[in-house]
Amino acid sequence: MNRSKQLEEESIGKLLMKFSIPAIIGMLVNALYNIVDRIFIGKGIGSIGIAGIAVGYPVALILMAFSMLIGLGANALISIRLGQKREKDAELILGNAMTSLIVISAIISVLGLIFLEPILTLFGASKNVLPYSLDYMRIILIGAPFQAVGFGMNNFIRGEGNPKIAMATMLIGAILNTILDPIFIFSFNMGIKGAAYATILSQAVSAIWVLSYFLGGNSLLKIRKENLKIQSNIIKEIITIGLAPFSMQIAASMVTVLLNNNLKNYGGDIAISAMGTINSITMLILMPIFGINQGSQPIIGYNYGAKNYDRVKKALKLAILFATCIVTAGFIIIQTIPAKLISLFVKKSEVEMIQVASKGIRIYLSMLPVIGFQIVSSNYFQATGKPKQSMLLSLSRQVLILIPALLIMPKLFGLKGVWMASPVSDLISSIITAIFLINDIKHLDTESSKTTPNRRTIKGSY
Repeated sequence: MNRSKQLEEESIGKLLMKFSIPAIIGMLVNALYNIVDRIFIGKGIGSIGIAGIAVGYPVALILMAFSMLIGLGANALISIRLGQKREKDAELILGNAMTSLIVISAIISVLGLIFLEPILTLFGASKNVLPYSLDYMRIILIGAPFQAVGFGMNNFIRGEGNPKIAMATMLIGAILNTILDPIFIFSFNMGIKGAAYATILSQAVSAIWVLSYFLGGNSLLKIRKENLKIQSNIIKEIITIGLAPFSMQIAASMVTVLLNNNLKNYGGDIAISAMGTINSITMLILMPIFGINQGSQPIIGYNYGAKNYDRVKKALKLAILFATCIVTAGFIIIQTIPAKLISLFVKKSEVEMIQVASKGIRIYLSMLPVIGFQIVSSNYFQATGKPKQSMLLSLSRQVLILIPALLIMPKLFGLKGVWMASPVSDLISSIITAIFLINDIKHLDTESSKTTPNRRTIKGSY
């Protein structure tokens, strides 16, 4: 059965599992870089080390934003050109994208290294945390081109129709990072620098793997010397398409900066460290949701285009159900054993850190059961060709409501207010999303009632 026939006829449940599971694995693996670093740093150095990484995290997000700008933008263009049977044009985009990724990441690396200390201070680093953050981020910035090439160009492998090889890229990097972290941190006594070296070496291997794929004989597209020269018209096209995810990532970075400064002001270094740990646990819970999004998008999009609205609604319902089950299970675990979860990341002797983080995570993720619905529903609008609604709903949770909440609530409730900002944003954005979704489903029902009689007539004629 070809892909089109699958999307139109195969069981929605089977399709969703088939498409989502590889994506979920990929998303979890992608998250492991930061999580593994934080676990080994927390156990080897302590909470001050986790705070150092947390303060530098917005810099990493900015670097990732530019990788997404080029990677996702170019991937969309490459897919279109391949669909048009214009392989040479697709290869030209590939070459321009590769050059852009290397040049942009190199510029970020140089500027970041020059201004790193004032940047980290601006991002919430105290005098105690700053040395750890500097040690870690200096090395990470040196390896920025590896991250950009590995992460950005892996999108092109997926766009070629090789999701397994794309997943292998992430698996190789994550597994190697997990092996090297304890060796460098503990065996070589390199501390937080060891975690950074483990990360960039793993990213370098991933980058080499990606490049060897496009330079070898297995890829549909090839890296050719003549295509590496940047052409402004191609770069403009890439940026236009990649601007939306880039903006989201930059917004996430700025929100993290605001959050870190609030944590510093109302809870000190312990609170920043606690937030770093909470973010790691949150990533583990939410990454499967993003995997479900990736899996449901082609199913919803194809059937929406084919006007199979019943299949669209079924795919949406199942995606929401699966996502809600995951986040609800996460919610129960967090509310039941928060201290045990936090203890995975820090030494048991750091009692204050465990207490602060345990209280924080219970409040911060108190609206977790509704987050799955909000994320999946926002993606539904993207899948059905309504990017404006999708971006508005995504921004409402991550920026538009969260930023005012972070500005107001800490002044009223102190550190507790910092933790409360996120669930308030989650609740309000979920209500807004529900209103948008109900209206859109009503529209689908109206359209479905128009097309159903025609289908019955056709079936009856046979």
